[in-house]
Amino acid sequence: MPAVLNTNSKIPVSIQLPIILIGIIAFVFILYVGKSIIVPLVFSTIIAIVLHPVVNMFVRIRINRILAIVITLFLTFVVIAGLGILIYSQANRFTESLPKLVDRFTEIINQTMVWISGHFNLSNKEITAWITETKNELIGSLEIGKTISNISSVLVFLFLIPVYIFMLLYYQSLLIEFLHRLFGKDHRSKVSTVINLTKTLIQHYLVGLLIQVAIIATLYSVGLLILGIEYAIILGVMGAFLNLIPYIGSIFAALMPMVIAVVTKTSPWFALLVLALYLITQFIDNNFITPKIVGSKVKLNALASIVAVIGFAALWGIQGMIIAIPLTAIAKLIFDHITPLKPWGFLLGDTLPSVSIIDPLLKKLIRK
Repeated sequence: MPAVLNTNSKIPVSIQLPIILIGIIAFVFILYVGKSIIVPLVFSTIIAIVLHPVVNMFVRIRINRILAIVITLFLTFVVIAGLGILIYSQANRFTESLPKLVDRFTEIINQTMVWISGHFNLSNKEITAWITETKNELIGSLEIGKTISNISSVLVFLFLIPVYIFMLLYYQSLLIEFLHRLFGKDHRSKVSTVINLTKTLIQHYLVGLLIQVAIIATLYSVGLLILGIEYAIILGVMGAFLNLIPYIGSIFAALMPMVIAVVTKTSPWFALLVLALYLITQFIDNNFITPKIVGSKVKLNALASIVAVIGFAALWGIQGMIIAIPLTAIAKLIFDHITPLKPWGFLLGDTLPSVSIIDPLLKKLIRK
């Protein structure tokens, strides 16, 4: 029986289990319904934890806390704006050439479909109609996605998240004291330990991610430039950020430059070279960069990571996929410090129990 269930309670397990399931369903439903409020708050909390040491540095040199927070947010904005201008300048070139790329890609598909129709006796009219419809839907979806992206960026990143970050940094002591009082004096030291470990985990994890993104973006961009692929910088940067989505992002990161190579190059070998570049980079990332820089701070097994990514993707979309790993790591950290929940923390971890392959009774028989 799971450790969450209290077998010593007077309430029968047959009643406890439905109550727990109803509670889990209600909790997930609240997370889904409150996505527009909860997701920006989660992102803001994570960013505020990362910026907290910078604020403390300014406070230690006797700068007013409010002014220290404002300076930190301003410096963060300057860095993000600089990166944004670089990405926008590259993305603008890509957007201007997008219709030509779509036309060229459609032409390649058309030639492929004509070949298929000649070998499988399909109607050319049906294939042409399908190609035209697909092309219009692709361009339309890109325009709709662009509009939605612009609106969400203005509302969330330019207003809501900075306000959340400022408030979280300013009221940090209030929030920590609230948690202490919520769990009582008896658990004060344990709550402080969990809070400190959570802060350390997020800070090291996100700093590691930034280093990882910088390295991966450099490897992708330089490799694509050497291969002569157009839009190498924007594709490299986009690929590095897509790589933040575990297991799935790297696939889409490789598909985009491969499509560009097929559309803009005369030989299909360039697409294969791009694939080789991304496979080699992923090998370096998985075996050297992530274990040394990022993975050493997050002790999650592969099964828990995949389930977390899929679950948060169903709950919050792409945003959920990005924050799935840190949130699951925080959950594991909390489980490890609460006695009834320790089995669940063990389930999420990457420590395998030592299991004897040969049954002890079989060992005795062998000895005889």
